[in-house]
Amino acid sequence: MGFVYKIEREQTPERHKSYMFIANHTSMADIMLMLVSVKNPFVFVGKAELAKIPLFGFFYKRTCILVDRSSPKSRQAVFLRAQRRLKTGVSICIFPEGGVPDEAVDLDSFKDGAFRLAIHHQIPIVPITFADNKKRFSYTFFSGSPGRMRAKIHKFIPTEGLTIQDTKTLNGKAREVIFNQLQRFKK
Repeated sequence: MGFVYKIEREQTPERHKSYMFIANHTSMADIMLMLVSVKNPFVFVGKAELAKIPLFGFFYKRTCILVDRSSPKSRQAVFLRAQRRLKTGVSICIFPEGGVPDEAVDLDSFKDGAFRLAIHHQIPIVPITFADNKKRFSYTFFSGSPGRMRAKIHKFIPTEGLTIQDTKTLNGKAREVIFNQLQRFKK
């Protein structure tokens, strides 16, 4: 299709360890680049409404932990399903923006779920920045182009010793890492 990926790693996840992988969400290509970038087994946590998309939804609901963000019961169930997966050594991947922001937005605010999960399970946050996916495969009709797709896996952010009261601070720290890298990619 004319896409060439380049992955830069400041730190590499160890095999047989669980992590919370987070990345900015810019396009449908994010899922594919995440699968290429991360070698550890992981499962996505994603919006339940995407399971309604024909064909895509069939595979999506079998490979993801689904969450209905409007339902507190569903959000609580994510914690339980994630806990089961983490106990088997599988990592979790969440796009903390909660969806793809408007094309003019570099990085939307982050929701707290990924950070609460990471703190609860005391697993490191692995911030990942996707630089070019919006240009390669955007949601705007008849846009996009072949070319490079850069990803940067940043140094892990530890959660050992953190409590739920540290959620907002952890959220802000992870968002700042990704936002700053997006700005550097623009130069």
